[in-house]
Amino acid sequence: MKLERIWFGGDYNPDQWDENTVNEDMRLFRQAHINMVTLPVFSWAKLEPEEGEYDFGWLDKIMDKLAENGIGCNLATPTTAQPAWLSTKYPEVLPVDMQGRKRTHGMRVFFCYNSPKYRQRAAAIAGEMAKRYSKHPALKIWHIANEYGTYCYCPICRQKFISWLQHRYGTLDKLNERWFTSFWGRTLYDWEEIQLPTELNDDYRFNPTIQLDYMRFVTDSTADCFTNEYNAIRRWCPDVPIQTNMSGFIKKLDQFVMASRMDIVGWDNYPWPTDDKSLVALKHDIMRGLKGGQSFMLAEQSPNQQNWQPYNKLKRPGEVRMLSYQALAHGADSCLFFQMRQSVAGQEKFHGAVISHSGRSDTRVFRETARLGEELEKLSPILPGMRSKADTAILFDWNSWWALENCSGPNRDINYLQTVQLYYRAFFEKNMPVDILPEDAAFDGYKVIVLPMLYMFKGDLGERLTRFVENGGTLIATCMTALADENDHCAFGEYPGPLREVLGLRIEETDALLQNCTNAVIWDRREYVCRLLCDVIHAEGARVLGTFKNEFYAGSPAVTVNDFGRGKAYYIGTQPDLPLLSDLAERLPLSPLADASEGMELTRRSDGENEAVFALNHAQSEGYVDLGAREYTELLTGRKATGKTLVLPNDVGVFAARKE
Repeated sequence: MKLERIWFGGDYNPDQWDENTVNEDMRLFRQAHINMVTLPVFSWAKLEPEEGEYDFGWLDKIMDKLAENGIGCNLATPTTAQPAWLSTKYPEVLPVDMQGRKRTHGMRVFFCYNSPKYRQRAAAIAGEMAKRYSKHPALKIWHIANEYGTYCYCPICRQKFISWLQHRYGTLDKLNERWFTSFWGRTLYDWEEIQLPTELNDDYRFNPTIQLDYMRFVTDSTADCFTNEYNAIRRWCPDVPIQTNMSGFIKKLDQFVMASRMDIVGWDNYPWPTDDKSLVALKHDIMRGLKGGQSFMLAEQSPNQQNWQPYNKLKRPGEVRMLSYQALAHGADSCLFFQMRQSVAGQEKFHGAVISHSGRSDTRVFRETARLGEELEKLSPILPGMRSKADTAILFDWNSWWALENCSGPNRDINYLQTVQLYYRAFFEKNMPVDILPEDAAFDGYKVIVLPMLYMFKGDLGERLTRFVENGGTLIATCMTALADENDHCAFGEYPGPLREVLGLRIEETDALLQNCTNAVIWDRREYVCRLLCDVIHAEGARVLGTFKNEFYAGSPAVTVNDFGRGKAYYIGTQPDLPLLSDLAERLPLSPLADASEGMELTRRSDGENEAVFALNHAQSEGYVDLGAREYTELLTGRKATGKTLVLPNDVGVFAARKE
């Protein structure tokens, strides 16, 4: 899908305000170039005060005001926060937590995603809204619920889990085989003997395969919960796109599964003040990768501080602008905030907003927002629908993430996302673009495939990666890669299982370094710090590039490369610090997008006819990007640019030209 313009605006809660305030907001929205608002995310209790009794009058007025002011609506089903009458009348909709406690009404996303009554009432209000507003001129896109991610352990979920397992495995014999229940005498003889992995039995810690399957089940159940409302809306709105917003804490649900049900991906970007810019870029690229490179929605970010962090640090002047352009540079076609007007009470009363408690238009945040909105109007004719394409891909897998961090050994400090970011950053800082792919993706067109701790190998992945290298590709594998199958059963035989031949080595054992302890890799007379894990490697055809400095395996291989067919396969048997990976990136058959000064982040988006080059100068001093001999137009200023082009500190350039 392609948006007609860059959507700019965000979450709005007009049910909190009187009519005069709403009218004033419309004026301020126009002044700030707002063209899209999201509502009514948390208004189920107001829209349906009693079961089956709907009150849409107030929402009708808001929708009409939006249309009159040329503002579109990201119309949300309010199902993330069920009304008290639903929880009281049908307590089965309330979740049970991992401690076995039945929760009471309150909070948001506080429902059982498998509850038939919840799904019935959620579909009912979604259908009523779709029927009422399907032809409304303000309606541009649908937004279902909000930041799914609750885990429930109620009796309904247990029965659903048993049914899910019956469908997945067919027989108890197959289930016992896949769960390896012979370990610790856990053999099951009846489906009703299956329990959920909770703190009541510690299975969430001590039965890794049942915990893995439960996380898969929760993802599938949540996706079904989303689809329940999707279908109710689609009956009345056959052509309007439908999505939901993913929380920035993305581990809980397999987002590849969730995104497969959506028309467009939306996500909420709330970086911590200490987050490196490469982590934010990585998450954007993950979102771009969820639907094969399709543009995504930046569904939420804060226009200032984030109240739920322990220290509500203000975003510095220009910081929100830079974060917004980073999202656009990596594939977003929208820039939406939470929230438009700051709430005067409740949990998020100190969360940043475009319009503060003062209601003034001369605040720093409002002025920066208005400037950004004006600039995005200049990008709207060209940017929406443009895609990015990289020569390098990182394979990203939620199953590996869950299984690794639920694993009893070899090191409790293993952090899958941090490991992926480490490898991503080595390319990011050299302006070598990276695509994020699922493990079942096609590898055509890529020069380099990276497997950061891709612990779990499913299906024919090993064979496909071997062919990729045979045909001239470059593979980079790391410690903790290819050690287990989809059931979390370790490779039967020598590590790294299906990659042994293409890597040309075997791993005898893996040493876990204690917290704050390090080793070192010696490579080309340079010494690189490494930490976390050290593999004891036997090269069997692979060339040794770097060796360990310390411990009983000093002098043994740490980094290897194997010539295989027309390609190469590297193995890094430890967790190196960034300098080693940066030096490795320079040895690969890759080139940066362009020559640029240090601290400059470059991306390129194209629609086949036109391209846009983003240059984000994160440095505190003036920088440059070398655009080469072609003539570009800098879209924010209208000036022509060619060759070495200057970008001011903490500033952005967006350069457009017809694609060669």
